[in-house]
Amino acid sequence: MSPHAGLRRSGLLIPLFSGPSVRSWGIGDIGDVAPLTKWLAGAGQRVLQLLPLNEMAPGEQSPYSAISAMAIDPIFIQVSDVEEWIALGGNEALSPADRDILAHVRAAPGIEHAAVRGLKGAALSAAFDRFYEHEWRRNSERAGDLKAFVSAETWWVDDYALFCAIRAHEAGRPWPEWPAGFRLRDPEALSRARSELRRDLVRYQYLQWIAHTQWQTARADARANGVQLFGDLPFMVNADSADVWSHQQCFRLDVSVGAPPDAFSEAGQDWGMPLYDWAVLASNNFQWLRDRGRRNADLYDGYRVDHLVGFYRTYGRPRDGGEPFFTPALEAEQVALGERVLDIFKEPGAQIIAEDLGIVPDFVRASTAAQGVPGFCVFRWERRWHEPGQPFRDPEEYRANSVAASGTHDTEALIAWWAEAPDADREQVSALPAIQRITGGIGLRGRPFNPSVRDALLEALFASGSDLLLMPVQDVFGWPDRINEPGTVTPENWTFRLPWPCDRMADILEARACQARLRAWAAQYRRL
Repeated sequence: MSPHAGLRRSGLLIPLFSGPSVRSWGIGDIGDVAPLTKWLAGAGQRVLQLLPLNEMAPGEQSPYSAISAMAIDPIFIQVSDVEEWIALGGNEALSPADRDILAHVRAAPGIEHAAVRGLKGAALSAAFDRFYEHEWRRNSERAGDLKAFVSAETWWVDDYALFCAIRAHEAGRPWPEWPAGFRLRDPEALSRARSELRRDLVRYQYLQWIAHTQWQTARADARANGVQLFGDLPFMVNADSADVWSHQQCFRLDVSVGAPPDAFSEAGQDWGMPLYDWAVLASNNFQWLRDRGRRNADLYDGYRVDHLVGFYRTYGRPRDGGEPFFTPALEAEQVALGERVLDIFKEPGAQIIAEDLGIVPDFVRASTAAQGVPGFCVFRWERRWHEPGQPFRDPEEYRANSVAASGTHDTEALIAWWAEAPDADREQVSALPAIQRITGGIGLRGRPFNPSVRDALLEALFASGSDLLLMPVQDVFGWPDRINEPGTVTPENWTFRLPWPCDRMADILEARACQARLRAWAAQYRRL
């Protein structure tokens, strides 16, 4: 049984990038955790669900495309709190052109990732230069703090910093294109790189130290507000990543992972990321996955395991066009692997929730239930699929050890789903006992999406049997904005931001009204 069984809570999914404050540089950052969790606490919400914070690949804005499974993306550093930046004069040190860029990204309706990354990168580079000259060269107390961080985090930060330094030295080329000594991790070549690139190594360690220090403060602020921080563990990282370079034997670069054909995709999906070599991982006692679990437990109170089914059986597509396959091949081996991985992730103590959506074999759901790991009950997909008419399940019937949700970061917003739902689906939802009780028998039949419909649907989820309820922030306000549309690469994906600074929400009538509704439901349905 899960140690969290019986603990009824609710929370919101708000990507960190979506919640900038008045101090932020056009993107929500680590310093914005405090005002976000303060607002959530006032709304009676006890969980802030974030998307991955891993360092994104160059030119990417998807948090699921990472060059490290361990490093925090420096784009989330709150520059205005960095001591060296303050010593340089803070924002007054910006050039007129950079001030114009800062004003632009702050006023933009969405996150402009490239502009923000360039602006923050330049400021953090200047901050590091000052640190190196005034602290590192003098072996100051502050330099000692960085050394202590590196010593404690050697198990991941050494390879990460070396990867980044060599990659910069090689003009950003992917590691499979590096000279053989670097590519194959020849000890002599790596020793030479550490010596010749030592200043760059300190640079990348410095950025992670700053991010770490700010994150520890953010976690303390969240705890003080009574809010837990939940993260997200992506199923894979990019082939061109510090992890794959430093653990090459654990991956099959000749095969890419994806998903088999299903009702949503006739051809299936190819994600272009390397396949786990499960036999090699097992021979090493799954050390890299243990490191990932340890790192996530260091960062979060709990986290969502992305594409859970892939840890039971991974779908591989040979890059030479060969026949796709599942690994492991046999069901008994798949169960044994999945349960071993879940045990590894649970071991450091963070709460695990499973992203078990889509086509998931029954034996996987039975296994996770036996393991006490809650899966998702997304309202629009919780139906009795094998019964005539495929009726919706009443939320009050959801099992306690589950996560109720109105949607995910990949779904269209609740308002869009309701607008597009067939009349028969609306009638079924309207007839659900929870909806009938909440609406006093009036129901929602034939009604367009409006505040009353929104509130009835949300209240039904608060009343659900699920111990944990997570809702995308758009749904609780009734906004149409979408975070991501799967299978597409567009400038709009991953750019959603709140319409107001997160530290000004107490001044916004709409935000105060939403806060009051959420708190009332949390109290009524014992989620406080």
